[in-house]
Amino acid sequence: MIEPVTAEALMRSRFAAFRDGDAAWLLRTWHPTTRPAALDLAGNPVWRGLQIVETAGGAEGDDTGVVEFRATYLIDGGGVGVLHERSRFVREDGRWFYVDGDVRD
Repeated sequence: MIEPVTAEALMRSRFAAFRDGDAAWLLRTWHPTTRPAALDLAGNPVWRGLQIVETAGGAEGDDTGVVEFRATYLIDGGGVGVLHERSRFVREDGRWFYVDGDVRD
């Protein structure tokens, strides 16, 4: 995968990785201070879409950024669920990393 140049681009690539079950990419893009030791996506929902709500910082020349998003997924038995999160990113040595996020209602 191509190295994302903005926090939003990294968020979009992480959504695609969750959708496609690419745990290796997710772990590679997670900041070492908050990255889990392993990531089991066996129970991962079927992700359907990503809406970027807002970004703050996170441009090519920035060192930090915030991306607020809504990701939709299919619920067992029918219906659609929404994950609404405000995620924090940091750029180190020219690479963006996901740090953590706050889930919104």
